[in-house]
Amino acid sequence: MAVSLMMLCAVSALRLPVGRSAPASMVTAPPSSKAETIAAFDEAVMGTYGRFQLVVSHGEGCHLWDTDGKRYLDFAAGISTCCLGHADPRLVSAVEAQMRRVHHVSNLYYIPEQGELARRLVASSCADRAFFCNSGAEANEAAIKLARKHAATRLGASEPVIITALNSFHGRTLATITATGQPKYQQDFGPLVPGFEYVPYNDVDALAEAVRKIGANPFKPGRKLAAILLEPLQGEGGITPATKAFFEAARKLCDETGALLMADEVQTGMGRSGRMWGYMHHGVDVDVLTTAKALGGGVPIGAMLCKESCNVFGPGDHASTYGGNPLACAAGNAVMDAFDNDDLLQRVQERGAQLRAGLEALAASSGCIKEVRGWGLIMGAELTEECGFVAADVVGRLMEAGMLTVPAGQRVVRFVPPLVVSEAEVDEALALLGDAFGALQAP
Repeated sequence: MAVSLMMLCAVSALRLPVGRSAPASMVTAPPSSKAETIAAFDEAVMGTYGRFQLVVSHGEGCHLWDTDGKRYLDFAAGISTCCLGHADPRLVSAVEAQMRRVHHVSNLYYIPEQGELARRLVASSCADRAFFCNSGAEANEAAIKLARKHAATRLGASEPVIITALNSFHGRTLATITATGQPKYQQDFGPLVPGFEYVPYNDVDALAEAVRKIGANPFKPGRKLAAILLEPLQGEGGITPATKAFFEAARKLCDETGALLMADEVQTGMGRSGRMWGYMHHGVDVDVLTTAKALGGGVPIGAMLCKESCNVFGPGDHASTYGGNPLACAAGNAVMDAFDNDDLLQRVQERGAQLRAGLEALAASSGCIKEVRGWGLIMGAELTEECGFVAADVVGRLMEAGMLTVPAGQRVVRFVPPLVVSEAEVDEALALLGDAFGALQAP
């Protein structure tokens, strides 16, 4: 009887109210054409992205195909995310095998795959501990909370302040858009989270002055510097590397005040720059670093890594239901295997040098590129004002020609291919870019 009643309740719950028809999704066939797919998508999904009219079908290596069968050379890689390209056999095998064993359990239990990935990440960096989450914004949220608790418990701060840089980007949550030094991401979302101040990127004097002012008010003894949070290279801010002097100054100021130096490595980490972590280019260790994007090769996972000296989190201080689950960590370990077995860092350095040389040659021959910036396979070409077009125009023209890229601001075209990109594919990308310049310059 109990089973019958349960079944009756379940069936009743599915019945529609009298006079109402079933939702369209229950009675209509799935969309078949590109136009139908886009229309059905736009009917149900929030318009939080300005999307290109491209419907992706499948991918392999450094290429994607749309539903019309057109092939694209992918120099966007899910915005620095698909580090092993698409349908990488190692990643597919690891995720499939893990899915057949166990894909998710609570962090109330020990997860061997998580422990293995944590050990490998701290071994590759200056950190000692790892906290896992699902995205870069969440990793930066964890870092912000860690810095605030460290300031409260170790420095006696009742009003902790975190300094970030103008033109930075740290995520889309309320705290991370506040940390982001770009008003366009903050507009209409106030009141913002208190406790953030901004300085111009690479301005050592401005950074020192900001730190001085934070601790200079005798009427606010609890107002203290909690952390300096910096990208080793600003990605969304135009592919602009930090100077060594700027990072060295930040390290010195943190040492003097007891604050934490935190590196946002969501885009620069996991070998993208030609070194495992971007902070390594500056010869300065950090107290905290965050990673996501390429960590799982496209499977959602993020991590906040810290030194033991600032490991102030205890049970209940922070958590993530999905963070570090077996499936995501299997993907992360497959990515780490590729670094261990395939000499990916050497490949990034070689292909990055090839890409830079080609972009600099185009700058000289076309007159369209003002400056080439970046490290490894995170490279940006800043367009001249005289060329008469902007980054979105170049991205659109390349897409028509069968190549995917993304802007990094109004005048910078960003090149972030999979780390497994070949010499021939870099040559192809440079040729397509040259053709795009020619087409855009044509009368």
